[in-house]
Amino acid sequence: MAASSADKSRPLANFSPTVWGYHFLSYTPEISSQEKHEVDELKEIFRKMLVETCDNSTQKLVLIDTIQRLGVAYHFDNEIETSIQNIFDASKQNDNDDNLHIVSLRFRLVRQQGHYMSSDVFKQFTNQDGKFKETLTNDVQGLLSLYEASHLRVRDEEILEEALTFTTTHLESIVSNLSNNNKVEVSEALTQPIRMTLPRMGARKYISIYENNDAHNHLLLKFAKLDFNMLQKLHQRELSDLTRWWKDLDFANKYPYARDRLVECYFWILGVYFEPKYSRARKMMTKVIQMASFFDDTFDAYATFDELEPFNDAIQRWDINAIDSVPPYLRHAYQALLDIYSEMEQELAKEFKSDRVYYAKYEMKKLVRAYFKEAQWLNDDNHIPKYEEHMENAMVSAGYMMGATTCLVGVDEFISQETFEWIINEPLIVRASSLIARAMDDIAGHEVEQQREHGASLIECYMKDYGVSKQEAYVKFQKEVTNGWMDINKEFFCLDVQVPKFVLERVLNFTRVINTLYKEKDEYTNSKGKFKNMIITLLVESVEI
Repeated sequence: MAASSADKSRPLANFSPTVWGYHFLSYTPEISSQEKHEVDELKEIFRKMLVETCDNSTQKLVLIDTIQRLGVAYHFDNEIETSIQNIFDASKQNDNDDNLHIVSLRFRLVRQQGHYMSSDVFKQFTNQDGKFKETLTNDVQGLLSLYEASHLRVRDEEILEEALTFTTTHLESIVSNLSNNNKVEVSEALTQPIRMTLPRMGARKYISIYENNDAHNHLLLKFAKLDFNMLQKLHQRELSDLTRWWKDLDFANKYPYARDRLVECYFWILGVYFEPKYSRARKMMTKVIQMASFFDDTFDAYATFDELEPFNDAIQRWDINAIDSVPPYLRHAYQALLDIYSEMEQELAKEFKSDRVYYAKYEMKKLVRAYFKEAQWLNDDNHIPKYEEHMENAMVSAGYMMGATTCLVGVDEFISQETFEWIINEPLIVRASSLIARAMDDIAGHEVEQQREHGASLIECYMKDYGVSKQEAYVKFQKEVTNGWMDINKEFFCLDVQVPKFVLERVLNFTRVINTLYKEKDEYTNSKGKFKNMIITLLVESVEI
C-alpha cells in the first residue's frame, strides 16, 4: 500500500499482528470411513435410547440434557423436539414433582426448546414472602439446576430474579468446599451459564466434566469424543480453504493497518453454527465478517474523511463501474467485496436462491452507512451526538443486524421472503442482540479507543447527556445487557412470531459469541491470550479417546 502524505494525520490504532498467519493452510485432515462408521453405529444406539426411554421419566430428562451438553444433540433434532413437546404437554396435566433438580431441569429444557412453561412451578420452593426456602441450600444439584433455569427468564419474572440471586449467593459461598468435579462444574456455570455458552466450547468443557463423573455412560462419552474430533477435522478443512482465499487476497500486506483476524472470524462464525450442514454458509459468512472487520478498521482507524466519502458512495452503488471513484489503495478491497457477493449469487443460483443475496447486500450497505455516520461525527470537529441518536446508529454499527441476516443466506433450509423481510426490519431479538453487542464492545474497548482520535462511544454520550459518572454508565449498560438476554428469551416464546426456530437460534448464538469474547476485555482485538487458547481447544487439539 502506497504511503500517503495524509498518513501523519491518520488515527492509527496499531493493532497487534495476527497470531495465526497462514497456519491452517497445511491442515487437510481426512475423516476415515472407520471413524464415520463408528459414529453412525453409536448414533443409532442413542437414537434408539432416546425413542425408547419414557418421556415422562427423570431418565429421559437427564439423557436429553447430557446429549445436548455433550454437543451431539444435532443428530437427534426431531427425536428431542418430539420428546420435549410430550414432556411439556404432560407437565400441564400433572406437575406434582417436588424435586428441585428435576423441576428446574424440566423447566430449562422445555424453555430452551421454545415452549413457554410458567415459572409458577417454582412457587412450591418459596416461603410466603417469596424467598426461596433455606432448606434448599444443602441441595447442590438442585441449586445448580435452578441457577441454570433462571437464565431462561423474561422480564418481570420476579420468582426467577429471586432464584438467580438465591442460587448465585449460595453457590458462590460453597464452591470452594466442593469435590473437584463438582467444583469445576459449578465454577464453570457461575462464569458462563449454559444459556450464554457457545455450543462447541460448552461441549468441549462438558466432555471433561462428564468423563470425571463416576456415573457416566462409557458409550455416550465415546460417541461425544469421536463426534467432536470428526467435526473438528471438517472445521479444519474449511479453515484451510478460507486461509488459501485470504492469502490470495493478500490483505495482510496491502492493508497492514487493519486487524488480520481470519481465524478469529472463523471461530466467531463457528459459534453461530457448527453443524456439517452449514459448511457452505460458514465459509460465506466468514468472508463477509472478515470484510466487515476490515471496513470497520478502515473507517475507524485509517482512512481520511475525504477518502471515506467516495468509498461509502461506491459501496452504496455496489457497481464495478464505480471502482474508478474509489481511492486507489481501496480498489482492491472494493473488488474483493463485490467478488464475495457475486460468488454467493452464482453458488445460490444453482438452487434458485440467489434472491437471498439482495438482503445480504442491503445489510452490508446499511452497516457501512453506520460506519460512515461515525466518521462524519468525528470529522465535524469531533461532534458528540445526542445519546438517542448515537444509540440508533451504534445498534447498526455493532454488526449484528448484518450478521443475523447474512448468516441465513447460505443455509440449505427453506427461508421465506417474509422471514428475510422480518429480520431486516429489526425485530426485538435482533435489536436485543445488537444492543448487547454494542454495550459489551463499548464497555470493553471505549477507553483504549479514546487514546487516539476516535469518535465518542455510547458510554461517553450517555455520561455527557445524563451527567453521570463512568461507573454509573457501566451499571446502566450492564442492566441493558441483562434485559437484552431476557428479550431474546421472550422471542423464543412469541407465538405470533412465525419464524423458524433455527433462525432465532442463529441470533442467540451470535449473542453467545459476543458474551464470550467481550466479557472482560476485547478478545477479538487482543487475540493473543484467552481467544488463542479457545481456538486451540476447538480447532487444533483433538480430544483424547
